[in-house]
Amino acid sequence: MNMIDNALGVHAQALGLRSKRMEVLARNIANADTPHFKAKDIDFRSVLKQTREDSLQTTNNLHMPLPMEESPGGEKYRIPFNAAFDGNTVELNVEQAKFGQIAADYQATLNILENRVSGIRRALRGD
Repeated sequence: MNMIDNALGVHAQALGLRSKRMEVLARNIANADTPHFKAKDIDFRSVLKQTREDSLQTTNNLHMPLPMEESPGGEKYRIPFNAAFDGNTVELNVEQAKFGQIAADYQATLNILENRVSGIRRALRGD
């Protein structure tokens, strides 16, 4: 299994993290009209960096690093440009733009993984 992890590199972890970020952004969009809802986002770079550093510091990937950070999923509240009167911090146009960007990033990461997997398949078949 380690050989497959090495072949896929960081892209497998990135795909999972991008998927989680899409869920957070979709939740923000769904709650755009909910009073007092606070928009969240995931800082992709810091979470991926922390994930890679944790894997270097632990002897097993199932071990949990210490100390644990406040938000284990890396979710942070977003500071709005223009706050709503009802306390909602979701700005629909910002959320939609970020969702479109992360969807394109997700597709690019998925394409990279597909190319790597097809390369492994060709190598195993001897093509």
